[in-house]
Amino acid sequence: MAIITWREALNQAMAEEMERDENVFIMGEEVGVYQGAYKVTAGLLQRFGEKRVIDTPIVEASFTGIGIGAAMVGLRPIVEMMTFNFSILAMDQIFNNAAKMRYMSGGQFKVPMVIRGPNGAAHGLAATHSQSFESFYSHVPGLYVIAPSTPADAKGLLKSAIRDDNPVIFLESEVMYGQKGEVPEEEYTIPIGVSDVKREGKDVTVVTWSKMYYIVQKAADELKEEDIDVEIIDPRTIRPLDDSKIIESVKKTNRLVVVEEGWPFASVSSEIITRVHQKAFDYLDAPIERVNQADVPMPYAANLEKASLPNVERVKKAIKKVLYIEE
Repeated sequence: MAIITWREALNQAMAEEMERDENVFIMGEEVGVYQGAYKVTAGLLQRFGEKRVIDTPIVEASFTGIGIGAAMVGLRPIVEMMTFNFSILAMDQIFNNAAKMRYMSGGQFKVPMVIRGPNGAAHGLAATHSQSFESFYSHVPGLYVIAPSTPADAKGLLKSAIRDDNPVIFLESEVMYGQKGEVPEEEYTIPIGVSDVKREGKDVTVVTWSKMYYIVQKAADELKEEDIDVEIIDPRTIRPLDDSKIIESVKKTNRLVVVEEGWPFASVSSEIITRVHQKAFDYLDAPIERVNQADVPMPYAANLEKASLPNVERVKKAIKKVLYIEE
C-alpha cells in the first residue's frame, strides 16, 4: 500500500484511465495550464496534450453540454467543476440531457461521462459556495452519484465511473484533497453501488459519507473510551444506494444515527431513514437520530459556520441519545 493524498489518488485514476482508453479526456476551468484549481489535474496537460486536457471558458452550461455531446458520440469526458456550486448553471444540461438521453432515445445514445469537483463547505466561502449537492443530484433518475470518503475509495470509484456508460456525478471536497490514506499500488476498481463497513461495532450504527466520515471516526474513537462501540457504514455511492449493509448493521445494533453535511429537508438522510423504517423497523430499540447542517444558508463568519456544520460533539450527543445515555 502507498500512502498518498486524495488529490494524488484522483490524479492517478484519471491518468491511468487516459492511458488505458484514448477516448477519455478532461475539460474544465483551469484544468490544463494552471493544473487544476486544487491541483488534481497536475501534470496531465504535459503528459497527454491539449487535445485531451482542455481549458474551458467560465461557462458551465456550455462546456457541460459539449461534454454530453462528446459522450453521445463515443468519447468519455471528465468534466471538472471548479466547485459544484457552479454546477447550478449547468443543471438544465445535466438534468434534462445527460440524465435523460439514454432513456428518451430508447438506448440509442449512451452518455458515458463523469462530472467531478469539490462539494460542500470549505472555510469561509459563505452561502453560495458552501452547498452540499448529494440530494440535488440523487433525486434525478439516470444519474449515478458517488461521494467517497477515503483516497482508496476515491481512486477505485473514479476509475469505475470513467468506465461506466452512464453519467456520473462524482462529489469530492476541497478540505479532503490533502487527506492521506492507504491506496493499493496495483490496478484495481471499486464497483459502483456497493457500500462499505468502515468500522465494526455492536452498540450503534452510524451511516455517513464523504468528509463527515472523519468527524464520525473521531467521535467513535472518543466514545470507545466510554465503552461505546460504534459501527460505521459508508454508502460510498449515494445513487444507486446500497442499503444492504445498513439494514444488516441496524439488525445487529438496533440503533441508527445518520450524519450528513447537507441540509435536513428532503435529504439523503431522509431516504436512508425511510428505508430503515421500511425494512428494519421492528429491530429498532430507539428512534433514529440524524445530524445535518443547520437548515439555514451557510454563514460567512467562522464561528457561525462552525456552529452550522456537524461536529464531533453533535455526533456524540446523537449517539448517546439513541443509547438513552443522559449527559
